[in-house]
Amino acid sequence: MASRFGGLALLALISSSLIAAPALAAEDLQIVDEPDKPPKGFVQTRAAVEQTARRTEAVQGQLLEHPRMSPTTYTTENQRWHVSWFNKRDKEVAQVIVDDASGRVVEQWTGPQVAWKMARGYPGAFGRSINLPWVWLPLCLVFLVPFIDFRNPRRLLHLDLLVLLSFTISHTFFDAANIAASVPLVYPVLLYLLARMLWEGWRRRERATRLIPHLRLWVVVAATALLIVGRIVLNVLDGNVIDVGYAGVIGAERIVAGEGIYGDGFHEEVGNGDTYGPLTYLTYVPFERLFPWGGEWDGLPAAHGAAIAFDLLALAGLFVLGTRFARGPPGRELGVALAFAWAAYPYSSFSLMSNANDTLVAAALIWTMALVASPVGRGAMLGLAAAAKFAPLILAPVLLRGPDGGRRRFLGRAASPVLFVAALAIVIALLFVPFVPDGGVREIFERTIVYQADRNSPFSVWGSYDIADWLHRAAQVAAAALAVALAVFPRKRDATQIVALSAAVLLALQLTVDHWFYLYVVWFAPLVFVALFARHQLRPAPP
Repeated sequence: MASRFGGLALLALISSSLIAAPALAAEDLQIVDEPDKPPKGFVQTRAAVEQTARRTEAVQGQLLEHPRMSPTTYTTENQRWHVSWFNKRDKEVAQVIVDDASGRVVEQWTGPQVAWKMARGYPGAFGRSINLPWVWLPLCLVFLVPFIDFRNPRRLLHLDLLVLLSFTISHTFFDAANIAASVPLVYPVLLYLLARMLWEGWRRRERATRLIPHLRLWVVVAATALLIVGRIVLNVLDGNVIDVGYAGVIGAERIVAGEGIYGDGFHEEVGNGDTYGPLTYLTYVPFERLFPWGGEWDGLPAAHGAAIAFDLLALAGLFVLGTRFARGPPGRELGVALAFAWAAYPYSSFSLMSNANDTLVAAALIWTMALVASPVGRGAMLGLAAAAKFAPLILAPVLLRGPDGGRRRFLGRAASPVLFVAALAIVIALLFVPFVPDGGVREIFERTIVYQADRNSPFSVWGSYDIADWLHRAAQVAAAALAVALAVFPRKRDATQIVALSAAVLLALQLTVDHWFYLYVVWFAPLVFVALFARHQLRPAPP
């Protein structure tokens, strides 16, 4: 019994610790030694800047707790001063940014916002113009329009889609640098979606209402095409590349140069950029060859190309998935509805505009579900997802069994789990073995799983509040136990139920991770779309 619980705990730890955190570019800081002589190209002196910084509310509050602190002062490339106060444990507890030309304080930070620049609400740090209210809110409305049934305002799908959009409330506080409000507001949304996915996965019931009640299908197709073109144009013209995209380009360049991925010296600007699986870096190789990396954090067109490709793979996968789940015109309608939902959903645009690698995971999971009837197909695709980022491995118990019904090939139903596990293991081995460093598998484990598990993040309730470690571990074990239980129950399941249960496991995982961010919404959102849409009547009943 103890070994079982130990295995569950390990599965929870591995999965929940491998959702890597995006970050902003590091500043080039130069320490200033002379107190009364301005550095070259600067107007202010160190002494004057420190006196200005000391008068700020952030520093005064920290000096009450640590009265013997003294500042360490730097200059930055953008003609600013960076003044930091460290406590006895060498932890930076206050930071003040002073403009050199005016001598004014432009930023002051304490608490987690000292160490985490992404918590400071810098405009456009993630996704740039997609965050503007006059872009984001119309996208939310467009996302809802095809599925609104004016004759049935109490339709449950209305509430489900509104909840999917309600991450916006938390996101608004995040953009305002108020993580004390943004963090707890995420969890009611995740909990609601977890409950809905478990409900959809446990019961098989068709709904009499039409999925797209009022619009003609060609209108939805045209809207999807316009959205796709608009998203690509906006990405090229205004998208920014966060560190995860930068790491992908660097890793691709290292592969082409015959260098290893894992180990110290990955790159000075993204020192821990080797925290992902090898597939992440391999997928950037053709784009890095087409748009060679210039050696610095510039426009990075290779990262833009990869992000657009991931997005198109997800779109194509959703359309194919729809045609697999229903035949003929109903399948095409479901496929169009799923592709439209992805193209209109603001958080898929948020990931695209940030040029992150999370859409690669989403695309791999979508195609896993498109091949869910094949043990080899779903095993191989889940292997690809796990070789991009490790967390999708938590879906292995759910996907061990395929949907009920259909033709049983090879050695029959009993062989399905064996074929699934074999395909999963072979794909993971083929992708990892060529990149095992001199330190062996242990070094990969330390650079990925251990590194992520040891990070303390203020972007989850587990990092923001003083919650006992045993309670956090219990939540992680519960998420892993749920995944294992869903390998057995319900005893009868169709493809839609498997998708819903997979979404539930991903949601349970994200409820327990040390670090949570809005980019991770795209991991489960397409599966939620499928679970919510596939049960609806896609064509009116004949008279």
